[in-house]
Amino acid sequence: MAKAKYTYNKKRKEWVTLVYDGTLNPDGSKHRKQLSSKKSSADLERKVIAFKLDIENNAAAPSTITFGEYAQRWLETSKATRELNTKRFYETVLRSCFNSINDIQVSKLTHSHFQMCINEKADHPRTCQTLSLTFKQIIKSAVRDHLLPRTALEDILEDISLPKYVKPQKRALTDLEKEAIRNADLEPKKRAFIALLYYCGIRKGEALALTPRDFDWENKTLSISKSWVSYHRIPSIKPYPKSDNGIRVVPIPDVAIPQIKPYVDSCDNYIFHAIGKELMNPDSYKRMWESILTRLNMAVGYTPHSIPKMDRPIDGLTAHILRHNYCTELCYQVPLISTKKIAQLLGDDEKMVLEVYSHIVEDKEQPALAINNIFS
Repeated sequence: MAKAKYTYNKKRKEWVTLVYDGTLNPDGSKHRKQLSSKKSSADLERKVIAFKLDIENNAAAPSTITFGEYAQRWLETSKATRELNTKRFYETVLRSCFNSINDIQVSKLTHSHFQMCINEKADHPRTCQTLSLTFKQIIKSAVRDHLLPRTALEDILEDISLPKYVKPQKRALTDLEKEAIRNADLEPKKRAFIALLYYCGIRKGEALALTPRDFDWENKTLSISKSWVSYHRIPSIKPYPKSDNGIRVVPIPDVAIPQIKPYVDSCDNYIFHAIGKELMNPDSYKRMWESILTRLNMAVGYTPHSIPKMDRPIDGLTAHILRHNYCTELCYQVPLISTKKIAQLLGDDEKMVLEVYSHIVEDKEQPALAINNIFS
């Protein structure tokens, strides 16, 4: 029996209803088409069912919304509650990777359009990975919004050829970099920053969010509970760290306390701030880090204004390398400390630590000796 949910128009002498046709209005709301029947509400019910089946098979009139318009709408809705760094990541991908298809209607996208975007960035395999990740999310969203049929998931997204991507090997500090960190002539602020990364393994954003209240000098510990982030180059403090495991208490080694405590005691708010005690922004951080790198290089014989110009012996050093070095050094202490505890100290998951530890074990392996020992 037909549902009693249709309106009878006495003037036109017909049953009428509005049905979503799978497209969107310019404001993002659903567009509905009017269906009618002069026979009966049961006949109108059959028309509604047939129309919805047509929508499922993409037989309804396609939306005119372009990929660029829909991608922006997808970003503003699907990523509205995500981390600032995550939104910035997707904004960058949308801005740089889809220029050739932004004006194409979503309903007319094909497998070739996807492959064309990949081919345009083929010289940058990592970019192709992020492009593919983003495009697939957008297409799946378009299917859910009935802008594309379900078959689009296979027709457009399957069998895409991606350039081979070799994940760069994370590295610990070199002996030269360790020597430079020990001997560099750094002002108190920069010395404290390097010491926190090197001796406590915290993230850059966690360091930039620290205040004197986070330090417990009696117990020689540091509490991590927040993180510095930047969105559109405007800095802010996020009231929680990067990951769910990020809230933690980290021991401060005895050797690091003289390098950190005097400077921290001189601060009354965020200990790493810009001029005027403002929150450090990306540019001020970049200047501070570049100054640190110059001093580290000078500690191992580099002369900034030499003629002829010298190559810097320390190049490519980042804050994250110091954190990875902390993890690596702790992995060398297994089983004195467990990989689970190392992960807790880093505010990360144990899988990441196991990857580092496995690499260390592989470096120490002597398979020929092991096999000879078995059969000797």
